[in-house]
Amino acid sequence: MSETVLITGATSGIGAEFARQFAARGCDLVLVARSPGPLAEAAAAYRAQGVAVEAIAADLLDDDGLARVLDRLRVAGEGSGASRLPGAPSVTSSGTGIEPGRAPVTVLVNNAGYGLVAPFADNALDDEIRHLRIHIEVPLALTHAVLQSMRPRRSGTIINVASVAGFTPRGTYGAAKAAMISFSRWANIAYGREGIRVTAVCPGFVRTEFHQRMGVDTSSVPAALWLDAGPVVRDALRDTAAGKAVSIPSLRYKALVALARVTPSSLVARLAARGR
Repeated sequence: MSETVLITGATSGIGAEFARQFAARGCDLVLVARSPGPLAEAAAAYRAQGVAVEAIAADLLDDDGLARVLDRLRVAGEGSGASRLPGAPSVTSSGTGIEPGRAPVTVLVNNAGYGLVAPFADNALDDEIRHLRIHIEVPLALTHAVLQSMRPRRSGTIINVASVAGFTPRGTYGAAKAAMISFSRWANIAYGREGIRVTAVCPGFVRTEFHQRMGVDTSSVPAALWLDAGPVVRDALRDTAAGKAVSIPSLRYKALVALARVTPSSLVARLAARGR
């Protein structure tokens, strides 16, 4: 049985890298992104490589957009069997809607998200609530939906892209990521008994468009703290396959997280305020 992987925020950064690596493993892709143009380009490029792709243009903060992705995740399909990350090739399919008989999603990657530059009290409350929704409410809703089809099959994989900020006092971004780390730890235990793996991936500074879109100056970040998206995703997939609830890419960030646990919170907060 081939894997069908749904990735949110799939056209840039870590999401795009997940798509590339899953495609290289022979998996079918369901790409979700807010901007139709880049989404169509990405889908066309994968189809030209012989990869089966569905493209869903959806703003996950819009009720209609979220509902369409939830509907796709609830597709149950037929059959069962152990979910494996390196899926086998399958018959090509494409489209933007829900079709009868469509393959169920066997891997969900909750990647969509963004950051806010200003501190909590300086942001409009509506901006903070939307920020909270994209990082907690949306991934929880998508996870709840996909579990409805994964649990009867007793197999599946859920990857929640969190951040090392979740291990530090870093405003509402860190708080949201901490919530997803905690949830993933619990869910990996609770649903691991049913053959479903749940992993929180916690990168640090990654060379993507994330900080540029925020308008954050990262010139003061030491070069040694920057990671490339490729190794981050490879580490994440390896840790997920091993059943780990938390994946912290690279030894340097593993060491920093361990250090953060024994360092005064005021110092950790000052360092964490620099970025993702």
